[in-house]
Amino acid sequence: MANGKFIAYYRVSTAKQGQSGLGMDAQREAVTRYLSGGQWELLAEFEEHESGKGADALGKRARLRAAMDACRKHGATLLIAKLDRLARNVHFVSGLMESKVRFLACDMPEANELTIHIMAAFAEHEAKRISQRTKDALAAAKARGVKLGKPENLRGNVAERMVAADVFASGLAQTLRGYQAAGLSQRRMVEELNRLGIRTPKGGDWHLAQLQRVLARIPAVLNDG
Repeated sequence: MANGKFIAYYRVSTAKQGQSGLGMDAQREAVTRYLSGGQWELLAEFEEHESGKGADALGKRARLRAAMDACRKHGATLLIAKLDRLARNVHFVSGLMESKVRFLACDMPEANELTIHIMAAFAEHEAKRISQRTKDALAAAKARGVKLGKPENLRGNVAERMVAADVFASGLAQTLRGYQAAGLSQRRMVEELNRLGIRTPKGGDWHLAQLQRVLARIPAVLNDG
């Protein structure tokens, strides 16, 4: 049950997402659900359309800085829908903690600062592992004499596109098999991949159809189909 003063912060990763409202309505709904009982006051809401990637992620998010200033001014808690709307980078989360602004994620309201720090560290570690496995798969393909380029540059060559898709699926196979073993639904897998910051072959966010295409390739690339 929510109690106290809150400042809500919503973020989507790109201007295109912001214009379409993709993800923003879901975040507002999560905040509304959390503030469904108790004695609380929502003082203000801030929206951000910024990826915030890089070493100075906080410096790139003017609306987040404004929300944090408002929290300090009014003694309020920064309220976000999900932890991954702040960052998937452990250093970024650490910076927020050092700012002395209280923040709460609606998807894990019971989590304390140590829990959030550990989860952010794990998410960053897992993202790096997946990236490395994909790089290793690419290196192995090149060693076999396969000519590869970026997926978006392979439109004119169906064979190369198929090889690139197989390499990508191979790099992600271990993680997806782990999700399946843990009993995650495909929709939950999509959420986890996006939470970890893992990009699709074209560099975008995951959707159900994209995940299903990768899952369909895995038995063939692992030779267990």
